[in-house]
Amino acid sequence: MLAGLLRLLPPETAHRAALFIAGAIPPLPHRPRPRLALSLAGLRLPHPVGLAAGFDKNAVAFSGLLNFGFAFVEVGTVTLRPQAGNPQPRLFRLLEDRALINRMGFNNDGVEAVAARLARRDPKAGVVGANIGINRDSPDPIADFITVLEKLAPLVDYLVVNVSSPNTPGLRDWQRPERLAPLLAQLRDRLTTRTGGRRTPLFLKIAPDLDPAGEEALVATALDAGIDGLVVSNTTIARPSHLRSPLRVEPGGLSGAPLFAPSTELLRRIARRTGKRLVLIGVGGIDSAERAYAKIRAGASAIQLYTGLIYEGPGLLARILDGLERLLDRDRLERLEDAIGLDVQSPGG
Repeated sequence: MLAGLLRLLPPETAHRAALFIAGAIPPLPHRPRPRLALSLAGLRLPHPVGLAAGFDKNAVAFSGLLNFGFAFVEVGTVTLRPQAGNPQPRLFRLLEDRALINRMGFNNDGVEAVAARLARRDPKAGVVGANIGINRDSPDPIADFITVLEKLAPLVDYLVVNVSSPNTPGLRDWQRPERLAPLLAQLRDRLTTRTGGRRTPLFLKIAPDLDPAGEEALVATALDAGIDGLVVSNTTIARPSHLRSPLRVEPGGLSGAPLFAPSTELLRRIARRTGKRLVLIGVGGIDSAERAYAKIRAGASAIQLYTGLIYEGPGLLARILDGLERLLDRDRLERLEDAIGLDVQSPGG
């Protein structure tokens, strides 16, 4: 019902309303689900379902979202300086396709404001990560990434480097090995220094639009850099021929149901390439327990929701958790961790 009411509002207005509601959620009782508990790059999670970056860009609602029951919440994308983002309208619902197109452009309050809010969090309340990016007009992207990482690393449980949004000109060029390798190396070094040796997992969020050579090179670069894992994947600039909404022509990143198949196949290929040497988080088109489970069987240790919540409503989280337990029963598996990568053929296998 709530999702239906919010869809009567313009998309950005609905987002602000949902964010206000989420920020006011008090602690709620949640049934323990020991079969779904897992470790994500050393972080203990009560279950695998988190909230993707993009919803709580400015770290104003993460406490309420954890209270609601998400296992982890990723704030951001956060840039060094405040940024208004692209001109409106910049967020579009493709109702016929159960999808969104956004060209938000990293609109956020900047790292100082976000860090001040994160400094007030209770680390015992749940796992919070930060997704970091660069300003559109950054003269020195590596320096910006380093500064944002240094400010946020002591305040969160993990960090995600975002070089895959299609809405910042030139950002995806940082996925090329000659640019990505030095960036990740410096971030990894600074992360260890800034946290005093505390192990803070570092992930890289990648685009679903890589060609095979680019995909192979990116995975090799990530492995060489010694980061912890990949978030697979960001939104796509592709426009599948089956899209029906007249809004499909809008520029920006496409998310939601049409992204499920390509992002899951990419996840499976990367799991095959990495052979469990990288921890994978699956994102894209998850709107049911079956789709969540498919991501896990394709190699994801955890998953993240966003667009699916817009169409399925907040009850989607509980339906996925209930469904995952049923699917484990169906497959005669004791724990969710036993399902990770079951549909992946090992390298050379």
